[in-house]
Amino acid sequence: IIYARHRYPKHMELFEAGAIYRERCFMAANRVGKTFGGGAYETTCHLTGLYPEWWQGKRFKAPVRWWAAGKTNETTRDIVQAALLGEIAFEGSRKTVTGTGVIPGTLVGSITWKQGVQDLVDTVRIKHVSGRWSTLGLKSYQQGRGSFEGTAQHGVWLDEEPPLDIYGECLVRTATTGGLILLTFTPLEGHSETVMQFLPKPE
Repeated sequence: IIYARHRYPKHMELFEAGAIYRERCFMAANRVGKTFGGGAYETTCHLTGLYPEWWQGKRFKAPVRWWAAGKTNETTRDIVQAALLGEIAFEGSRKTVTGTGVIPGTLVGSITWKQGVQDLVDTVRIKHVSGRWSTLGLKSYQQGRGSFEGTAQHGVWLDEEPPLDIYGECLVRTATTGGLILLTFTPLEGHSETVMQFLPKPE
């Protein structure tokens, strides 16, 4: 079975590390499932509270506030948003999403749309197993560090390598909640400042 978890030992190691480490980085080659099977899947577990029986990573017992971000508005929409929520759809004149992403469509609640960016979700409510609602916000590094200021978050998923100042701001947002930060990217920019945060320091 192509999606059998024993075929993805690195993904399993990533999930399990969340029980111990607040900051994790899945730095790997392209097309190995970092976005869909790593970031999107774990984000969905925390938003919905629907953890599989084999889950050994961190668990939140109540609804969460979560951010997911990509490099630009367009890549956030076309990659991160699509992985979590599916494609754009219309119910009559109302714009919505297909619910064909990792988050089950039956659990997708009210959506607000980002101004000035076509078809990009700003925030969406996700039904939690408790019967209450988690909140997912979508952002991009293109919006700058200032857009990552403000409210405390239980977690942040950063898909593609973020600038170090944005990464630092996400650390602040999750500090008071004991929250998680998960990065999934291929290090296309070499030994950048962000990459070096997760590599052994030379003597």
